[in-house]
Amino acid sequence: MDRNKTAVLARITGKVQGVSFRMWARAEAMKLGLTGWVRNEKDGSVKALIAGPEEAVSTMLKRLRQGPPGASVSGVVSEKADPDEWPETFSITG
Repeated sequence: MDRNKTAVLARITGKVQGVSFRMWARAEAMKLGLTGWVRNEKDGSVKALIAGPEEAVSTMLKRLRQGPPGASVSGVVSEKADPDEWPETFSITG
């Protein structure tokens, strides 16, 4: 693994479902050259695995705190992740 590459698992809460959050997150991640996935959770939150260069991951976490128009993000909690396999793309799941 590249020393500059990192991964985080983030949980985003607030009004984040039904506002195109996953499509927006995928587009933002792709602009930053990140890989991973984003998905809706049953509790109304959104979860995302974000992988790539540390600076780009940090920028993505800042963007997640803002969210797309129509969203109202109340919190973003992230933790270091060590994926079994590093994703090759950024996808929307679940």
